[in-house]
Amino acid sequence: MRPGPARGIRVGVIPMGEETRLAAKVIAAHVEGFMHLEAMVLDPLPRPDFALDPQRLQYDAGCVIEDLESRPPNRCDKVVAVTAVDLFVPVFSHVFGEARLGGRAALVSLHRLGEAEEGRRPPPARVLERAAKVALHELGHLFSLTHCSDPGCLMHFTGDVAGLDATALLFCRYCREFLAADGCGQRSEAGLV
Repeated sequence: MRPGPARGIRVGVIPMGEETRLAAKVIAAHVEGFMHLEAMVLDPLPRPDFALDPQRLQYDAGCVIEDLESRPPNRCDKVVAVTAVDLFVPVFSHVFGEARLGGRAALVSLHRLGEAEEGRRPPPARVLERAAKVALHELGHLFSLTHCSDPGCLMHFTGDVAGLDATALLFCRYCREFLAADGCGQRSEAGLV
C-alpha cells in the first residue's frame, strides 16, 4: 500500500497547448508515485506566445514563470506547467525546464526532449520519461532543493538529453532526506521520495 500525500501538499500540472496534455498526465502520475504528493491536471492554458523573444526565436522561461505565479493558486500549493515551445534563460542557449528556488511555479519544455538519438527520433515513452525527470527536478527546486553533486540524482544539473537519460528516476539519499524533513514527501519501500 502506497503512503498518502504528504501534509496535504497539492501539485497542479498545467498543459500549455493541446500537444502537452499526455505529458501533463504522465508528470502528474510521477509526482504522485515518486514524491507521494497529491497531483492533478488542471485546465489547459494557451501557448505562452507573450514570452517569445523575437531575436532568439525562443520563449523566455522567466516571463512564463512570472505569469504562472501571478495567477490564482487553483487549490494547489505548487504548479508545474508543460509547454512544447523552446525555452531559454539569459545565461543558457536553452533549458529543459525552469523554477525559482522555493517558488510556486515551475515550467517544463518538451521541445528539446524529443531530440534525435543517432539520427532517429526517440520513442514517445522516452520523451515522456524525460519530461517526468525534468518536472521532478524542477519541483525539487520549488521545495528549495539546489543542484546536487551526485550525477545519479534527479537534482544533478544536466544540459543535454544524454545526461538526462543517464540520470536515474530517483533522488539521492541526501535530497530524499531534505524533502522528507521539509514534509514534501515520504519514503517508500523503494527508497524514493
